[in-house]
Amino acid sequence: MPGYDIRVVLGEVLGVTASTRNPFASGLRSPRTGAKGDMAQVLVQTRARAIRQMIVAAKRRGATAVLGMRFDNRDFTSSGVEIVAYGTAVIAVPVTPEAKAHFDQLTLEVQVYEPQPI
Repeated sequence: MPGYDIRVVLGEVLGVTASTRNPFASGLRSPRTGAKGDMAQVLVQTRARAIRQMIVAAKRRGATAVLGMRFDNRDFTSSGVEIVAYGTAVIAVPVTPEAKAHFDQLTLEVQVYEPQPI
């Protein structure tokens, strides 16, 4: 993170959510009406839930950033998949004027758009 000093590495944090592979349950196509949904949107929402959970976990540990965020997945049934967002929680402190301005803007945005615990 250019302009930031990593003061403390708090360790791995993760957010876990599950999604169905069933297109009817995911809203892809209704068996009654035949109306199409957007499977891509379902996947985006599922990943967003995992990210929100990861952010909540990081904040509970006192982190100001998550580095190296990635996704993983695995099948847990024939019709279900687990989505995991994970990364390394750190306490990062801005040290340059640009980073301080960026940090102040992010802090303002987080206060306005604080994710709710799931």
